[in-house]
Amino acid sequence: MASILIVEDEQAMQDIIADYMRKGGHRCFTAGDGLDALVMLKEHPMDLLILDVMIPHLDGFSVCRMAREMSDMPIIILTARGAEDDKLTGYGCGADDYMTKPFSPRVLLAKANALLRRASRLSAGAVNAGKIMLWPNARRVDLDGQEVVLTHKEYELLSFLMANPGQIFSREQLLNRVWGYDFEGTTRTVDTHIKTLRQKLGDEGRHIVTLIRSGYKFEVTP
Repeated sequence: MASILIVEDEQAMQDIIADYMRKGGHRCFTAGDGLDALVMLKEHPMDLLILDVMIPHLDGFSVCRMAREMSDMPIIILTARGAEDDKLTGYGCGADDYMTKPFSPRVLLAKANALLRRASRLSAGAVNAGKIMLWPNARRVDLDGQEVVLTHKEYELLSFLMANPGQIFSREQLLNRVWGYDFEGTTRTVDTHIKTLRQKLGDEGRHIVTLIRSGYKFEVTP
């Protein structure tokens, strides 16, 4: 059962969407305007957001943009406007899918289920520490909800350290585990990548701890 927030100011439409989502086995929350939607998103973690564009107080595009900063949950935008520019605006704000009114509630449910399945696959095995979230299936790292662009080896190094919290690894061990035994570079390669990782992770780089004469460890701290 997924938690779905439906943001729609037309009560009849809100009821229809909620009814179909509940029939699909989901738990529904509703909001009639943009400000209420943001309050609910802050108070209740959601798995999916269904969002009308033309809503009072704060339009759907603005809500979508703010919601995306708060969460990676899938977002479906609903609108009576089918112009290409409007769709591009929605995708630019972080929406995952777009439906133009009038639409079939059955199709909306099918889209919602498809996005939820995809999100579930991506989140499988996710590892987090502080504000760092690592998604193994997607080979992605987020920092406070925003993607951090890492090179292949930076990702491999961070992934290995996060998978072994508290364990101390020498530079030689990290070189062998991440770069491979046939790598011909020096241990300075490890130091360089650690330095870059810390820079990209900002304050959260503190989780990667240097131990004099020993190496490095990933420390999970409050």
